[in-house]
Amino acid sequence: MSDTDAAASLVSGFNKLKAALSKRIVGQEAVIEQVFIAIAAGGHSLLEGVPGLAKTLLVKSFADAMHLGFRRIQFTPDLMPADITGTEIIQEDAETGRRKLVFQQGPIFSQIILADEINRTPPKTQAALLEAMQEKCVTVGQTTYTLPKPFFVLATQNPIEQEGTYPLPEAQKDRFLFLIKVDYPNRDEEREIIARTTGGIQEEIEAVITAEELQAAQQLARKVPVPDHVTDFVLDLVRATRPNEADATPYVKEMLSWGAGPRASQMLVLAGKVRALLYNRTHVTVDDIEALALPALRHRLVPTFHAEAEGITVDMIVAELIKKVKKADARVL
Repeated sequence: MSDTDAAASLVSGFNKLKAALSKRIVGQEAVIEQVFIAIAAGGHSLLEGVPGLAKTLLVKSFADAMHLGFRRIQFTPDLMPADITGTEIIQEDAETGRRKLVFQQGPIFSQIILADEINRTPPKTQAALLEAMQEKCVTVGQTTYTLPKPFFVLATQNPIEQEGTYPLPEAQKDRFLFLIKVDYPNRDEEREIIARTTGGIQEEIEAVITAEELQAAQQLARKVPVPDHVTDFVLDLVRATRPNEADATPYVKEMLSWGAGPRASQMLVLAGKVRALLYNRTHVTVDDIEALALPALRHRLVPTFHAEAEGITVDMIVAELIKKVKKADARVL
Protein backbone atom coordinates (compact mmCIF):
# COMPACT_ATOMS: atom_id res chain seq x y z
CA MET A 1 0.00 0.00 0.00
CA SER A 2 1.34 3.43 -0.95
CA ASP A 3 1.63 6.21 1.63
CA THR A 4 -1.21 8.05 -0.13
CA ASP A 5 -3.48 5.02 0.17
CA ALA A 6 -2.43 4.53 3.79
CA ALA A 7 -3.28 8.15 4.59
CA ALA A 8 -6.69 7.77 2.95
CA SER A 9 -7.24 4.57 4.92
CA LEU A 10 -6.40 6.39 8.16
CA VAL A 11 -8.91 9.16 7.44
CA SER A 12 -11.55 6.60 6.43
CA GLY A 13 -10.92 4.61 9.60
CA PHE A 14 -11.23 7.72 11.76
CA ASN A 15 -14.54 8.66 10.11
CA LYS A 16 -15.86 5.13 10.65
CA LEU A 17 -14.72 5.30 14.27
CA LYS A 18 -16.55 8.58 14.87
CA ALA A 19 -19.71 7.13 13.30
CA ALA A 20 -19.46 4.05 15.52
CA LEU A 21 -18.85 6.05 18.69
CA SER A 22 -21.76 8.37 17.93
CA LYS A 23 -24.10 5.44 18.62
CA ARG A 24 -23.07 5.59 22.26
CA ILE A 25 -21.34 8.94 22.87
CA VAL A 26 -23.13 12.27 22.38
CA GLY A 27 -20.90 15.20 21.40
CA GLN A 28 -17.32 15.28 22.72
CA GLU A 29 -15.93 15.59 19.17
CA ALA A 30 -12.71 17.29 20.33
CA VAL A 31 -12.13 14.65 23.01
CA ILE A 32 -12.67 11.81 20.53
CA GLU A 33 -10.27 13.40 18.05
CA GLN A 34 -7.57 13.91 20.67
CA VAL A 35 -7.86 10.36 22.01
CA PHE A 36 -7.61 8.96 18.48
CA ILE A 37 -4.61 11.16 17.66
CA ALA A 38 -2.85 9.90 20.78
CA ILE A 39 -3.60 6.28 19.88
CA ALA A 40 -2.54 6.73 16.25
CA ALA A 41 0.67 8.35 17.49
CA GLY A 42 1.33 5.39 19.78
CA GLY A 43 0.85 7.41 22.96
CA HIS A 44 -1.20 7.25 26.14
CA SER A 45 -3.95 9.61 27.29
CA LEU A 46 -5.18 10.84 30.66
CA LEU A 47 -8.84 11.90 30.67
CA GLU A 48 -9.82 14.34 33.39
CA GLY A 49 -13.35 15.39 34.22
CA VAL A 50 -15.97 15.46 36.94
CA PRO A 51 -18.09 12.35 37.60
CA GLY A 52 -20.87 11.49 35.19
CA LEU A 53 -19.30 12.72 31.94
CA ALA A 54 -18.94 9.22 30.45
CA LYS A 55 -15.12 9.07 30.60
CA THR A 56 -15.16 5.34 31.31
CA LEU A 57 -17.87 4.73 28.70
CA LEU A 58 -15.82 6.66 26.13
CA VAL A 59 -12.74 4.50 26.69
CA LYS A 60 -14.79 1.30 26.64
CA SER A 61 -16.44 2.45 23.41
CA PHE A 62 -13.04 3.07 21.83
CA ALA A 63 -12.04 -0.46 22.73
CA ASP A 64 -15.27 -1.86 21.28
CA ALA A 65 -14.65 0.01 18.01
CA MET A 66 -11.23 -1.58 17.60
CA HIS A 67 -10.10 -5.17 17.12
CA LEU A 68 -7.98 -4.94 20.26
CA GLY A 69 -7.81 -6.69 23.59
CA PHE A 70 -9.28 -4.62 26.41
CA ARG A 71 -8.95 -4.75 30.20
CA ARG A 72 -10.26 -2.39 32.82
CA ILE A 73 -8.34 -1.85 36.06
CA GLN A 74 -10.25 -0.08 38.83
CA PHE A 75 -7.63 1.76 40.86
CA THR A 76 -8.31 1.72 44.59
CA PRO A 77 -6.22 2.51 47.70
CA ASP A 78 -5.61 -1.20 48.39
CA LEU A 79 -4.53 -2.09 44.83
CA MET A 80 -1.04 -3.63 44.75
CA PRO A 81 1.53 -3.59 41.91
CA ALA A 82 1.17 -7.35 41.45
CA ASP A 83 -2.57 -6.84 40.90
CA ILE A 84 -1.59 -4.97 37.72
CA THR A 85 1.51 -6.68 36.41
CA GLY A 86 0.87 -10.22 37.61
CA THR A 87 2.77 -12.46 39.99
CA GLU A 88 4.66 -15.72 40.24
CA ILE A 89 2.73 -18.55 41.86
CA ILE A 90 3.86 -21.99 42.96
CA GLN A 91 2.53 -24.87 40.88
CA GLU A 92 3.28 -28.56 40.96
CA ASP A 93 4.64 -30.14 37.79
CA ALA A 94 2.29 -32.99 36.86
CA GLU A 95 5.12 -35.07 35.39
CA THR A 96 7.89 -34.63 37.96
CA GLY A 97 5.85 -33.79 41.02
CA ARG A 98 8.21 -30.91 41.73
CA ARG A 99 7.02 -27.47 42.54
CA LYS A 100 8.00 -24.51 40.37
CA LEU A 101 7.27 -20.84 40.01
CA VAL A 102 4.90 -19.99 37.17
CA PHE A 103 4.16 -16.40 36.11
CA GLN A 104 0.47 -15.55 36.06
CA GLN A 105 -0.15 -12.51 33.88
CA GLY A 106 -1.98 -9.50 35.28
CA PRO A 107 -4.54 -7.34 33.47
CA ILE A 108 -1.74 -5.12 32.07
CA PHE A 109 -1.21 -7.83 29.42
CA SER A 110 -3.74 -6.45 26.99
CA GLN A 111 -3.74 -3.85 24.21
CA ILE A 112 -6.04 -1.15 25.57
CA ILE A 113 -5.86 -0.64 29.32
CA LEU A 114 -8.47 1.47 31.07
CA ALA A 115 -6.82 2.74 34.26
CA ASP A 116 -9.98 3.98 35.95
CA GLU A 117 -9.51 6.67 38.63
CA ILE A 118 -5.75 6.27 38.49
CA ASN A 119 -5.18 8.88 41.21
CA ARG A 120 -6.98 6.76 43.82
CA THR A 121 -4.12 4.30 44.24
CA PRO A 122 -0.82 4.88 46.10
CA PRO A 123 2.37 5.94 44.25
CA LYS A 124 3.92 2.46 44.52
CA THR A 125 1.07 1.01 42.48
CA GLN A 126 0.98 3.96 40.08
CA ALA A 127 4.68 3.35 39.44
CA ALA A 128 3.88 -0.18 38.27
CA LEU A 129 2.57 1.44 35.10
CA LEU A 130 5.77 3.41 34.42
CA GLU A 131 7.79 0.64 32.80
CA ALA A 132 4.77 -0.67 30.94
CA MET A 133 3.90 2.74 29.49
CA GLN A 134 7.45 3.69 28.53
CA GLU A 135 9.13 0.40 27.66
CA LYS A 136 6.05 -1.64 26.66
CA CYS A 137 7.23 -4.47 28.90
CA VAL A 138 6.93 -5.70 32.49
CA THR A 139 9.69 -7.06 34.73
CA VAL A 140 8.74 -9.54 37.45
CA GLY A 141 11.58 -11.08 39.43
CA GLN A 142 14.45 -11.62 37.02
CA THR A 143 12.32 -11.96 33.91
CA THR A 144 11.08 -9.26 31.51
CA TYR A 145 7.84 -9.91 29.64
CA THR A 146 6.88 -8.04 26.46
CA LEU A 147 3.39 -6.59 26.31
CA PRO A 148 1.07 -7.13 23.33
CA LYS A 149 1.29 -4.69 20.42
CA PRO A 150 -0.12 -2.13 20.03
CA PHE A 151 -0.37 -1.10 23.70
CA PHE A 152 -2.21 1.94 25.03
CA VAL A 153 -3.09 3.19 28.50
CA LEU A 154 -6.20 5.37 28.69
CA ALA A 155 -6.50 6.60 32.27
CA THR A 156 -9.22 8.64 33.96
CA GLN A 157 -9.15 10.86 37.01
CA ASN A 158 -11.58 13.08 38.87
CA PRO A 159 -10.21 16.60 39.51
CA ILE A 160 -12.60 17.64 42.28
CA GLU A 161 -12.65 14.85 44.88
CA GLN A 162 -9.15 15.10 46.32
CA GLU A 163 -9.79 13.36 49.64
CA GLY A 164 -8.25 9.89 49.55
CA THR A 165 -6.39 10.53 46.30
CA TYR A 166 -2.71 10.40 45.38
CA PRO A 167 -1.80 13.02 42.73
CA LEU A 168 0.25 11.56 39.91
CA PRO A 169 3.97 12.43 40.16
CA GLU A 170 5.44 14.51 37.36
CA ALA A 171 7.37 11.53 35.95
CA GLN A 172 4.13 9.58 35.63
CA LYS A 173 2.25 12.48 34.01
CA ASP A 174 5.03 12.95 31.47
CA ARG A 175 4.40 9.42 30.14
CA PHE A 176 1.00 10.54 28.90
CA LEU A 177 1.03 12.14 25.48
CA PHE A 178 -2.15 14.09 26.26
CA LEU A 179 -4.08 15.24 29.30
CA ILE A 180 -7.57 15.62 27.84
CA LYS A 181 -10.20 17.69 29.65
CA VAL A 182 -13.72 16.28 29.39
CA ASP A 183 -16.24 19.09 29.84
CA TYR A 184 -20.00 19.24 30.40
CA PRO A 185 -22.22 18.74 27.33
CA ASN A 186 -24.23 21.64 26.00
CA ARG A 187 -28.01 21.79 26.53
CA ASP A 188 -28.97 20.03 23.28
CA GLU A 189 -26.39 17.29 23.84
CA GLU A 190 -27.61 16.74 27.38
CA ARG A 191 -31.18 16.46 26.10
CA GLU A 192 -30.03 13.78 23.65
CA ILE A 193 -28.16 11.96 26.44
CA ILE A 194 -31.35 11.84 28.51
CA ALA A 195 -33.36 10.51 25.58
CA ARG A 196 -30.84 7.77 24.80
CA THR A 197 -30.04 6.57 28.29
CA THR A 198 -33.59 6.48 29.63
CA GLY A 199 -35.12 4.81 26.59
CA GLY A 200 -34.74 1.45 24.94
CA ILE A 201 -31.80 -0.88 24.35
CA GLN A 202 -28.43 0.72 23.65
CA GLU A 203 -26.93 0.11 20.22
CA GLU A 204 -23.91 -2.15 19.98
CA ILE A 205 -20.66 -0.84 18.50
CA GLU A 206 -18.95 -2.86 15.80
CA ALA A 207 -15.17 -2.94 15.51
CA VAL A 208 -14.05 -0.80 12.57
CA ILE A 209 -10.26 -0.53 13.04
CA THR A 210 -7.73 -3.35 13.37
CA ALA A 211 -4.43 -3.51 15.22
CA GLU A 212 -2.60 -3.73 11.88
CA GLU A 213 -4.24 -0.51 10.70
CA LEU A 214 -3.24 1.29 13.88
CA GLN A 215 0.36 0.12 13.61
CA ALA A 216 0.43 1.18 9.96
CA ALA A 217 -0.87 4.62 11.01
CA GLN A 218 1.91 4.93 13.59
CA GLN A 219 4.53 4.14 10.96
CA LEU A 220 2.96 6.47 8.41
CA ALA A 221 2.78 9.39 10.85
CA ARG A 222 6.54 9.33 11.34
CA LYS A 223 7.03 9.92 7.61
CA VAL A 224 5.06 13.18 7.57
CA PRO A 225 7.48 16.08 7.00
CA VAL A 226 7.70 18.99 9.43
CA PRO A 227 8.76 22.35 7.94
CA ASP A 228 11.58 24.15 9.73
CA HIS A 229 9.36 27.04 10.77
CA VAL A 230 6.95 24.61 12.45
CA THR A 231 9.79 22.91 14.32
CA ASP A 232 11.01 26.34 15.41
CA PHE A 233 7.51 27.21 16.63
CA VAL A 234 7.43 24.01 18.73
CA LEU A 235 10.87 24.74 20.16
CA ASP A 236 10.02 28.36 20.90
CA LEU A 237 6.76 27.39 22.61
CA VAL A 238 8.10 24.52 24.73
CA ARG A 239 11.29 26.34 25.73
CA ALA A 240 9.22 29.41 26.62
CA THR A 241 7.60 27.39 29.42
CA ARG A 242 10.89 26.96 31.31
CA PRO A 243 11.35 29.59 34.04
CA ASN A 244 15.00 28.63 34.59
CA GLU A 245 16.10 29.37 31.02
CA ALA A 246 18.43 32.35 30.62
CA ASP A 247 15.96 34.08 28.30
CA ALA A 248 12.83 33.25 30.34
CA THR A 249 10.37 36.15 30.42
CA PRO A 250 9.23 37.76 33.68
CA TYR A 251 5.73 36.42 32.95
CA VAL A 252 6.94 32.81 32.86
CA LYS A 253 9.10 33.24 35.98
CA GLU A 254 6.08 34.65 37.80
CA MET A 255 3.60 32.03 36.62
CA LEU A 256 5.51 28.74 36.31
CA SER A 257 7.69 26.84 38.76
CA TRP A 258 8.59 24.17 36.23
CA GLY A 259 8.36 23.90 32.47
CA ALA A 260 8.03 21.17 29.86
CA GLY A 261 10.96 18.94 28.90
CA PRO A 262 12.12 17.62 25.52
CA ARG A 263 9.53 14.85 25.57
CA ALA A 264 6.86 17.54 25.23
CA SER A 265 8.46 18.72 21.98
CA GLN A 266 8.69 15.17 20.67
CA MET A 267 5.10 14.30 21.52
CA LEU A 268 3.73 17.59 20.20
CA VAL A 269 5.42 17.10 16.81
CA LEU A 270 4.35 13.46 16.57
CA ALA A 271 0.74 14.29 17.44
CA GLY A 272 0.84 17.14 14.94
CA LYS A 273 1.84 14.67 12.23
CA VAL A 274 -1.21 12.52 12.92
CA ARG A 275 -3.50 15.56 12.94
CA ALA A 276 -2.08 16.70 9.62
CA LEU A 277 -2.97 13.32 8.10
CA LEU A 278 -6.50 13.46 9.50
CA TYR A 279 -6.98 16.86 7.88
CA ASN A 280 -5.68 15.61 4.52
CA ARG A 281 -2.42 17.54 4.63
CA THR A 282 0.98 16.28 3.53
CA HIS A 283 2.92 18.26 6.13
CA VAL A 284 2.49 19.63 9.65
CA THR A 285 1.35 23.23 10.05
CA VAL A 286 1.47 25.69 12.94
CA ASP A 287 -2.32 25.24 13.21
CA ASP A 288 -1.79 21.55 14.03
CA ILE A 289 0.64 22.42 16.81
CA GLU A 290 -1.53 25.20 18.19
CA ALA A 291 -4.61 22.92 18.22
CA LEU A 292 -2.78 20.28 20.28
CA ALA A 293 -0.67 22.49 22.53
CA LEU A 294 -3.09 22.46 25.46
CA PRO A 295 -3.55 18.67 25.83
CA ALA A 296 0.18 18.12 25.18
CA LEU A 297 1.49 20.72 27.65
CA ARG A 298 -1.05 21.26 30.43
CA HIS A 299 0.12 18.27 32.50
CA ARG A 300 3.80 19.05 32.02
CA LEU A 301 3.74 22.52 33.59
CA VAL A 302 3.74 23.37 37.29
CA PRO A 303 2.17 26.75 38.14
CA THR A 304 3.55 28.93 40.92
CA PHE A 305 1.67 29.63 44.12
CA HIS A 306 1.13 33.16 42.83
CA ALA A 307 -0.58 31.88 39.68
CA GLU A 308 -2.85 29.57 41.67
CA ALA A 309 -3.68 32.35 44.16
CA GLU A 310 -4.66 34.63 41.28
CA GLY A 311 -6.84 31.92 39.71
CA ILE A 312 -4.62 31.67 36.65
CA THR A 313 -4.77 28.13 35.24
CA VAL A 314 -2.17 26.26 33.24
CA ASP A 315 -4.48 26.42 30.20
CA MET A 316 -4.55 30.20 30.47
CA ILE A 317 -0.75 30.32 30.70
CA VAL A 318 -0.31 28.09 27.63
CA ALA A 319 -2.77 30.20 25.64
CA GLU A 320 -0.87 33.35 26.59
CA LEU A 321 2.48 31.80 25.65
CA ILE A 322 1.13 30.80 22.23
CA LYS A 323 0.12 34.41 21.61
CA LYS A 324 3.52 35.71 22.74
CA VAL A 325 5.49 33.20 20.65
CA LYS A 326 3.43 33.85 17.52
CA LYS A 327 3.82 37.60 17.98
CA ALA A 328 7.57 37.37 18.53
CA ASP A 329 8.22 34.90 15.73
CA ALA A 330 7.82 36.53 12.33
CA ARG A 331 8.16 33.13 10.67
CA VAL A 332 4.64 32.12 11.70
CA LEU A 333 2.82 35.39 11.21
